[in-house]
Amino acid sequence: FRQETSFDPIGDVENHEQLLYALRYRTTAWEEGDDEDPFHEEVGYFIWDAERKQVMKSFIVPRGIAVNAGGDAQEDSKEFFLQADCGSETYGVCSNKFLDEEFKTVRYEVKFTKIDDNTFSYDEDTIIKMKGRDELFHHTEKNVMKRL
Repeated sequence: FRQETSFDPIGDVENHEQLLYALRYRTTAWEEGDDEDPFHEEVGYFIWDAERKQVMKSFIVPRGIAVNAGGDAQEDSKEFFLQADCGSETYGVCSNKFLDEEFKTVRYEVKFTKIDDNTFSYDEDTIIKMKGRDELFHHTEKNVMKRL
């Protein structure tokens, strides 16, 4: 598949006395050879909380699911891991009723690795409980992204 992600800095975000730094992003993916009809889109924010040393990825997909994933990192981290769990009051997953009943996302995990100033990779696992199945389904994806 072909994937494009764009980033736009939005600067400081004040959350009362909490100061966050945010980067708006948009990801679109197409099957190879199909530039007309994307099979995946998501929009969201990468957010940095310098005081708590937390990175967040907050996003939605147009299937009725919202994810707020988070994890620890340092300012100079070359790698960080984010997760969200269904039912969590902080870093969680929220789905529409259909998805909750039929394809419930119970956990979302992603690891980002900075390769150089123009390249990063990600390794993602969305863990889904499908109605009528005992085993959990792992929807995995990984890619290396280069700045154009």
